[in-house]
Amino acid sequence: MEALKAMSLARPVATSLASCAAHGAQRVALQGTNVVVKAHSRRPVAVRAAGGNGDAKERKSYKVTVLPGDGIGPEIIGVAVDVLRLVGSQEGINFEFTEKLVGGAAIDELGTPLPEDTLTTCQQSDAVLLAAIGGYKWDKNPRDMKPETGLLGLRAGLGVFANLRPAVVLPQLVDSSTLKREVAEGVDIMVVRELTGGLYFGQPRGFRQESNGERTGYNTMVYSTSEIDRIARVGFETARKRRGKLCSVDKANVLEVSQLWRERVTAMSSEYPDVELSHMYVDNAAMQLIRNPKQFDTIVTGNIFGDIISDEASMLTGSIGMLPSASIGESGPGLYEPIHGSAPDIAGQDKANPLAQILSAAMLLRYALGEENAAQRIEAAVMGALDKGFRTGDIMSPGMEYVGCKKMGDIVLETLESSRPAAVLH
Repeated sequence: MEALKAMSLARPVATSLASCAAHGAQRVALQGTNVVVKAHSRRPVAVRAAGGNGDAKERKSYKVTVLPGDGIGPEIIGVAVDVLRLVGSQEGINFEFTEKLVGGAAIDELGTPLPEDTLTTCQQSDAVLLAAIGGYKWDKNPRDMKPETGLLGLRAGLGVFANLRPAVVLPQLVDSSTLKREVAEGVDIMVVRELTGGLYFGQPRGFRQESNGERTGYNTMVYSTSEIDRIARVGFETARKRRGKLCSVDKANVLEVSQLWRERVTAMSSEYPDVELSHMYVDNAAMQLIRNPKQFDTIVTGNIFGDIISDEASMLTGSIGMLPSASIGESGPGLYEPIHGSAPDIAGQDKANPLAQILSAAMLLRYALGEENAAQRIEAAVMGALDKGFRTGDIMSPGMEYVGCKKMGDIVLETLESSRPAAVLH
């Protein structure tokens, strides 16, 4: 796994929080995004632009595929693209954005949840920024015509096997958590979820008619040693760069596939003597996340368990609308998206929280493009907007000022516009 060994750690977000302090923001726990990422093989393209004095200067240029998707997707991704354009102008970066259809929108217009042109464009880009897919409208579609099938195909087509989901309780939002302050305060968890194997992809799967006439649906949960080893390594490397604690979540008391999972993760622990490894059954892990979430540092788990656990962990923070994610592979572009869904019930009403999408753009800058200064600027602007007391409906609390999606985006842009150069912030 030479590619994984070549993974480099992007500058910890804790560094960027020092930058936030220069804006009057608190040193908050976004260091939960301090993770191991792949080294991107593409180099920025240098373009010549005329400077203010008539001289030419170099600007870096990147290709970013933008996938608005469904529901609130177009609203929130538009805000994030505006933020990227502004930070690009500040940092000498040119973005070539290409918008493509995926999910329900692609089904409606092109008759498929993942058009071939969309996948090809994503594969040829430096990074992919996704908003959200799905909605009630397509719930009764056959499996191959569901928006979620497009997302699974996109992940497989990009070869992204590790989903990195931070769950961090920000000081400004600790009272938004449904847990008591003393339980929620200081929570900083990273969930490393395997993304392209397990129950969602295992074969055989399908429906059959039993001899008694009853219809049966079935799926297969399968993991090979190589699949387990590569995600376990990401888990160990991530824990090593955080607080040195890795909890592997499985169901080894019942499932053979989990028994193999535990065997392989345990064997790999000998390579990481500096990381404290523990194991936990998924049902107990779900309970412990509510009972005592601060016991966790880094969690590594399979696809379906990670899907559930990461969503539960996200709600410790008070709103799923605040958390970004990165999906990475051994080569090629990564996929960056907020972990919330398409929220069709509020689509088009200017009620969505765009901050997770904006923070996903910051993760894209850091992990896909290596643009640390630009990522720090965006994170500082988000913290600045929260410090000023602005809140969307999902994070609203007494004494704060309610704003909609567009207004929150404008506030982040204004904060970013007034920020000092990153070199000064350092």
